[in-house]
Amino acid sequence: FKGSTSLILLLAVCKRQYGAEPEVTVTLGRLKGRQTNVKGTDRLVNVFLGIPFAKAPVGSLRFSPPEPPEPWNDLRDATSYPPLCPQDLSMLKTAEKNFKEKHLPFRTSEDCLYLNVYSPAGSDKKDKLPVMVWIHGGNFIFGGASRYDGSALSAYENIVVVIIQYRLGLLGFFSTGDEHARGNWAFLDQVAALRWIQENIEPFGGDPGSVTLFGVSAGSCSVFAHVLSPLSKGLFHKAISESGILIPPDKDLLRSTDLKVVILSFFLLLQEIPLLPLVLDGVFLHKSPEEILAGKEFNAVPFMIGVTNNEFGWNIRSTSTIPGLKEIGDKKSITSTLEFFLPMMCVPSEFLPAIVDEYLGNTDDPAELRDGFLDLLGDAVIVMPSIKALNYHRESGAPAYFFEYQHRPTSYWDSKPEYVKADHGDEVGFVFGGPYLAEEEKNLSRTLMKYWANFARNGNPNGEGLVEWPSYNLNEEYLEINLKQKKARKLKERKVDFWRKLSQPYS
Repeated sequence: FKGSTSLILLLAVCKRQYGAEPEVTVTLGRLKGRQTNVKGTDRLVNVFLGIPFAKAPVGSLRFSPPEPPEPWNDLRDATSYPPLCPQDLSMLKTAEKNFKEKHLPFRTSEDCLYLNVYSPAGSDKKDKLPVMVWIHGGNFIFGGASRYDGSALSAYENIVVVIIQYRLGLLGFFSTGDEHARGNWAFLDQVAALRWIQENIEPFGGDPGSVTLFGVSAGSCSVFAHVLSPLSKGLFHKAISESGILIPPDKDLLRSTDLKVVILSFFLLLQEIPLLPLVLDGVFLHKSPEEILAGKEFNAVPFMIGVTNNEFGWNIRSTSTIPGLKEIGDKKSITSTLEFFLPMMCVPSEFLPAIVDEYLGNTDDPAELRDGFLDLLGDAVIVMPSIKALNYHRESGAPAYFFEYQHRPTSYWDSKPEYVKADHGDEVGFVFGGPYLAEEEKNLSRTLMKYWANFARNGNPNGEGLVEWPSYNLNEEYLEINLKQKKARKLKERKVDFWRKLSQPYS
């Protein structure tokens, strides 16, 4: 998704650099990192940046599965951020503005299959610390590992944080639907990174038997793709999807080699349509997601899924080129936008009158129309698919947890319209321990880090001093996350019932 994800090298203002140069030996050679301290803790963190987990995907390796990198003989410097995968950096700049991020200047290169590791100083293989692997968002067309800093999460919670990169856009997803270019290259990159973690994380103090995937937006969709994929089985043990459960419902579309379908899929990708550009390649995925879910053939690991209460508030829309999505007009204009947008989300056009009536009603008030339109987009694209995925997961018997994030960060007071509540990706900065100035927001950040790290440790977010987070059971209980947390049940029950009766294909 556009405008997805957050944090972020702003943490640089909260920590000091130390002179120590930690070294670690992995299967391919020795690495030299740097050491840092996070304000508010007494734990040092070892930082290793730009570690290769695959060869550069260039030449004959372009549009091909990733291959293991070559070993090196000398001590390899791992103190510089790796280049981002090729992308339009103007999109990243818009996201930076939305989230008030500050970074060192980014550079891009096809030689971009690297990861960054943050681990508590002094930890080694005997410690077996939980590992959290972050998959960045950006609608599969922008973003990278260098937007994030795992130091605070590692220091506060005594865990190993790994942030990975993967090919984007056409380089990550081009598919002819046959053996010439099967596609899913980005997901195969992610699998390669997970295999690297299995083979190499112990020297950093991490436990290869306790790996948690987490991500937001397109990264959240990626996490869910690994839950579905047999290729990822055993490479991770828990999963957290934040604002993104998107599933192509049509297995024939997923298998199609029709040129019109191929062109359409990439038109959608380049037009910032939030979708999961997944194909049935016979490698990463053998069946459609709907078949996998219905047959309970997915990786039944503990799974946490979350949404915000204003998914289409501003971040997704702010960089969109879809007519009527950024600037919202009257009811006629909104209906025209929906006629263009909903079929892309696999919502049949014959459902449009009922949807307009449910969400817009008879009002002509601009604010009410705007709010109804944004609720509709958030429900159709993110909230309802998330609830459906939760129900499938619960029925498998695996632990499931659900949250709705509700707090708008005070630091965004002048970067988004006043009507925006908790926007797409707004919780991410809190999960990574962002530098919030208000004491109550610092406490919220500490709370989220504890919930997420507890889940990584135990498959259960609960712990001492935290409001009880109920599992997602037959009562559909979940946690409302705000400056104060509280239990709730049956999120958007009336809307869930509406979409169920409408028999919308799962998308």
